[in-house]
Amino acid sequence: MAVDPGQNEDQPPEEMAMVVHEVAEVPLPEGDVGEGIRFRTSRGDIQGILHRSPRPVRGVVWVCGARGGFGGPGPGTYQRLAEEFLSQDITSLRLDYRLPNALDECVMDLLVGVAGLKGLGCRPVVVVGHSFGGAVVIAAGAASEEISGVVSLSPQTYGAGGARQISPRPILLVHGKADTRLPYSCAVQIHDMAQEPKKLVLFEGAEHRLEECREGLEDLLREWIPETLAASAQSHPG
Repeated sequence: MAVDPGQNEDQPPEEMAMVVHEVAEVPLPEGDVGEGIRFRTSRGDIQGILHRSPRPVRGVVWVCGARGGFGGPGPGTYQRLAEEFLSQDITSLRLDYRLPNALDECVMDLLVGVAGLKGLGCRPVVVVGHSFGGAVVIAAGAASEEISGVVSLSPQTYGAGGARQISPRPILLVHGKADTRLPYSCAVQIHDMAQEPKKLVLFEGAEHRLEECREGLEDLLREWIPETLAASAQSHPG
């Protein structure tokens, strides 16, 4: 398996490639649920947690902020929805970064995760990212048409300039209006750059981790992600 997220201005294409040598089962982090997996690549190991549905027809890859890890916003939103989606034949992969906060490297990690789900038979695949990860998913969506939809939660603007390239695939932007780490104007600016179909949801009183609007956020994702996957499957059968 080889992944190429596209050419970066500062790096020639051969330096932006990643080859996956092996995918292996590994122990789960203590207290977590799912299946621990590791992608052994030419650029280092990528850790993940797989929530495998009985029929892996569609997929979601979830990534976190600049520190990496598996937690995500909410807290616990990623794990909760990944488990809920199993009954809808949606397999999820929660992915950690090899080099947190290194945008190009994290984009490659995400594209490896997307390719991994497609190798399990998941087509289409939506990507979800929070904070720094909100830019990672936008950059990955701009680089690869293998991604069928993008969800960017509390995003930063750095790295999100490719938002306009995601169309005609949909993008959902979510931000809390009380965010003191990244102002909600970041999501507004990205939304302005993006082309249709696009959606912007701003939650009153919600801080960066979106804990204050957890129920509303999860209801939104419960609707948007399966609908987007179903619409993509109908548009691109097989």
